[in-house]
Amino acid sequence: MIRINLLPHRELRRKARQQLIVILAGLVGLLAIVVVMSIQTIGAGEIDYQNGRNQYLTDQIAILDTEIAEIKEIKAQTKELIARKQVVETLQSSRSEVVVLLDQLVRLLPDGVYLQSVKQDDHNITLVGYAQSNAWVSVLMRNLESSQWLESPLLIEIKAMTVNNVRQNEFNMKIKPKRATMDAVQNLLPAAAKS
Repeated sequence: MIRINLLPHRELRRKARQQLIVILAGLVGLLAIVVVMSIQTIGAGEIDYQNGRNQYLTDQIAILDTEIAEIKEIKAQTKELIARKQVVETLQSSRSEVVVLLDQLVRLLPDGVYLQSVKQDDHNITLVGYAQSNAWVSVLMRNLESSQWLESPLLIEIKAMTVNNVRQNEFNMKIKPKRATMDAVQNLLPAAAKS
């Protein structure tokens, strides 16, 4: 029988398998490195993309904040202008009240009485003046009471004085304008101005 020695052939096969395992291990390692690097690249790209979106949102928020600040400033200016407008409207409406008040005072003032000052605080009108006698002050109060524009005459003080070597009675009284009639005058004035 012939004997064949297969040892060298087995050894060659073993070496070939070991080389194949080393090559496969190298390829797997290389493939693992490529996979890890591609995952890192994709992750870095996603992070950059998200950072870009965050920066865009931050920029838009800053723009909106400036617009909100401008809107608040415009609202404040609007409120200020509305307040000014209301003051002007109040002054325009009270302008007719002053004319009616002075006209009524001139019409209702008796001959023996003259006024030193007329002062209006909100809805109270203070009259300070001189009369030749107490009777003239009473006549003035009756005239004021009968007026359709004025109401509630209240005598605060009356005292005798000498003014320019003439005996006079200084008086101080308060009256109120009638609101309903003053409002009616204000409503009539714009209608008369339009026609």
